[in-house]
Amino acid sequence: MTERNKTDCGDRAIGMDATITRRDFLGSVLLASGATALSGLDPAQILAKARAPSAANAQDDWTGYGGVGEYSRSNGNAFAVMEVGHKMRDGAYEPLPPDTIETGETYDCVIVGGGISGLAAALFFQRKTGKDKTCLILENHAIFGGEAKQNEFEVDGKRLVAHQGSAIYLLPYPYSFIARFYDSIGLDTPKLTYQKWSGTGPQMALSRTPYDSAGLRRGQYGFWFGAEFAEKPGMWLVDPVGKKMEGAPLSPAARRELQRWFSGAAADESKFDPPKYEGDEISRKLDAISLEQHMMERYGLSRETIRTFLAPVEGGGSGLGPDALSAFSEYAADLLHPWDDGSGEVVQMFPGGNTTIARLMVRALLPGSIDGPESVEGVSRGAVNFSALDAPGSRARVRLSSTAVSVRHDGDPAKASALSIAYTREGKVFSVKARSAVMAGGSWTAKHIIKDLPEAHRNAYAQFYRSPCMMANIAVRNWRFLQKMGITGCRWFRGIGNYFDVRRQAVCGGVEPTISPDAPIVLTLKVLYSYPGYSTEEQGHRGRGEMITTPFREYERKIRQQFTDMFRAAGFRAERDIAGIVLNRWGHAYLTPQPGFFFGRDGKPAPRDVLRAAPFGRIAFANTDLAGAMDHRYSILEAHRAVEQLADQVLSREA
Repeated sequence: MTERNKTDCGDRAIGMDATITRRDFLGSVLLASGATALSGLDPAQILAKARAPSAANAQDDWTGYGGVGEYSRSNGNAFAVMEVGHKMRDGAYEPLPPDTIETGETYDCVIVGGGISGLAAALFFQRKTGKDKTCLILENHAIFGGEAKQNEFEVDGKRLVAHQGSAIYLLPYPYSFIARFYDSIGLDTPKLTYQKWSGTGPQMALSRTPYDSAGLRRGQYGFWFGAEFAEKPGMWLVDPVGKKMEGAPLSPAARRELQRWFSGAAADESKFDPPKYEGDEISRKLDAISLEQHMMERYGLSRETIRTFLAPVEGGGSGLGPDALSAFSEYAADLLHPWDDGSGEVVQMFPGGNTTIARLMVRALLPGSIDGPESVEGVSRGAVNFSALDAPGSRARVRLSSTAVSVRHDGDPAKASALSIAYTREGKVFSVKARSAVMAGGSWTAKHIIKDLPEAHRNAYAQFYRSPCMMANIAVRNWRFLQKMGITGCRWFRGIGNYFDVRRQAVCGGVEPTISPDAPIVLTLKVLYSYPGYSTEEQGHRGRGEMITTPFREYERKIRQQFTDMFRAAGFRAERDIAGIVLNRWGHAYLTPQPGFFFGRDGKPAPRDVLRAAPFGRIAFANTDLAGAMDHRYSILEAHRAVEQLADQVLSREA
């Protein structure tokens, strides 16, 4: 039998051509050509292939199935957005093409980026400057939200929702700035109500977020050791902590270290006083070393254990292995101090992650933009009125599928009275004028968009490194196979992704009030890319290359095969049980702060401080990058600072 025939037989066994997965996909995609056309190419080659007439389907072969509903055309970084981004990086819009279309519009503020930070900046600008000022948000995707977007599936008559990226929020102190902001957008009761158990048999341990690992504490969790560790296809160790890792195909030393880590004993034994506030002596010492070094010193872990079993998940939430990160990255978000009301429910999550928060922000900015009642439930379920987002005459406008490619002062930045801002849309370049701008997009694009950026700012941006992440949402018809195994979550140490948890979702937006192993759910794999031993920058480049050059079909095959290897013995059949797969590829998902990022080193200022200190001419800088922690609360806080700077230092001089 030829290798191709072997592959075809294997594909049929894991359901690669299952009807439901491809029902909404086959109409526009030639699957076989995608796997052949894209395999082994670097990003530039992929883009060249996509532009070639002979590879008209390359975009869809890469993107894959997008689910149903309003977010179906915006799963992760869209291929067209990636293409424009790489062209911008390569200088394609410097100078602007001669056929650039001047719209004749002038705004008081143009905000680049329609994620949480950009939407917050528009709200703050509107509230700060009054009714006579105008602002325009340029959002490069087909719907607003940045990484705060969701996927939707229809499975056996039920609507399922899962997050694409930004997932959780934490209860704020009742009178804090974040609590007041939540209240202002309609999130006045931030603690949510979650699904109740309705399955047969005793209630199982269920998480509320992808990160809870609720089953680990109750023995309803499993570690899978694949063929690299055990005989093919691998072996399960259910209740690894309760069994003290006995039976794991590992050395005694590795078992001891993993038992201490996952049982929490390592933290209990640690004599470590965490930072009290950002910039204190402890936080500065942590920023001077890698997170890996800190984990070795604080918890007594070996480098081998960290790199083999804990990276990249235990990496400060920054997408790379801890050897590439500042140790302070582990503690930065904690210093926003969420409110523990004693219920043990500090961490909250909407069914589609922070998608609902983004929708609440848009509804507050443009009251007619989402149909339905003015409530969290109404905003979650209501349809977006896309025509209301960019309505002529509105003082706030959101322009979708519009990628900013050039921001430049009209003359000397110190004296200029306006900015010229260009963006691409449907293959054409347009230009508007603005009295001010907020750069609320990522650091990896801002440094290319601002054409007259000073050298000090460029040097600062050069120290912002980003890592990729792919959120793979897998809709399954039921999870009886997990119930049979007695687990609600699991972790593995080789393969695609690292873990997943069965989640009882918040009862919001049409979610069923109960959860049962007999009903369909979405399992989310968070796929991170770490290359221990390489620099922070190089790990990001390598991970991005791996993620971008892998076609949808190859990732789908890996997921189906991995699930088959892990769960076949419990009755799982990929061709029957997987109802759909959506990949959300985020090429620059996480800021990955290297040692010295937060507080500087060698007597030089921290790169973020250069950008936060003051506007450059008429441009202020927002985005969570500048905080160094991937947390939507920082997105909001950075937007507030940026707008305050513009209002006080730029616009107030002309009032």
